[in-house]
Amino acid sequence: MRTLLALFLALSGLSLPAAAQPQPVTVFAAASLRDALTAIATDYPAEVTFSFGGSGTLARQIAAGAPVDAVVLAHPDWTAWLEARGLLQPGTLRDVAGGQLVVVGPVGAAPLTNPDADALIVALKGGRLAMGQRDGVPAGAYAREWLSTIGAWDALLPHLAETDNVRAALALVALGAAPMGVVYASDAVADPRVTVIYDIPPDTHSPIRYPAAAITPAGGDFIALLGTPQALAVFARYGLTP
Repeated sequence: MRTLLALFLALSGLSLPAAAQPQPVTVFAAASLRDALTAIATDYPAEVTFSFGGSGTLARQIAAGAPVDAVVLAHPDWTAWLEARGLLQPGTLRDVAGGQLVVVGPVGAAPLTNPDADALIVALKGGRLAMGQRDGVPAGAYAREWLSTIGAWDALLPHLAETDNVRAALALVALGAAPMGVVYASDAVADPRVTVIYDIPPDTHSPIRYPAAAITPAGGDFIALLGTPQALAVFARYGLTP
């Protein structure tokens, strides 16, 4: 029967429908995922265009109607915010990676040991602690939780340099504009000009999760790619956890 159908279509100038192929997609993603997602996208069979930035900024842009097919953010609160507005494709929301918060300094900087407010201010030597903006950047929110847990938030407030995304905080340290910064471990491995001087204990802040979801049907294939063994291996290579 299929042979007869194919013969009929050939004689009539028609053809059998081809299998659906992934379409080019635009992905909004947290700045801390730049290196990992760029590497993962090389396995995607269509063009991927990224826009990296702070999770809060990206979520608000999506809500305002920015053309985007998939989103990968650095905090579940922002994907929940999008979901509450009916902007996510049903059934596509999933956590694709986890992370670790660290304090970085320039290469050669002395390590910190169980820092408190006084120790941090001394280590800053009159400079500022670079971190993501506390309300719009997840890394900044996690940093605030950590500083609050160790009783240092109020004392450090006058000594902060808050940025629009975590990679900007990393850049301040890498360029020597700030003596220390709070970033993700995945950021620290991305720049050879910085070194980790303190691993922030995970129990001093909320669990770091990277949720992803499709915004349009076209984004579903890219979100599926992020759960493959190959993608998980790339996440691990860039300092992220399953």
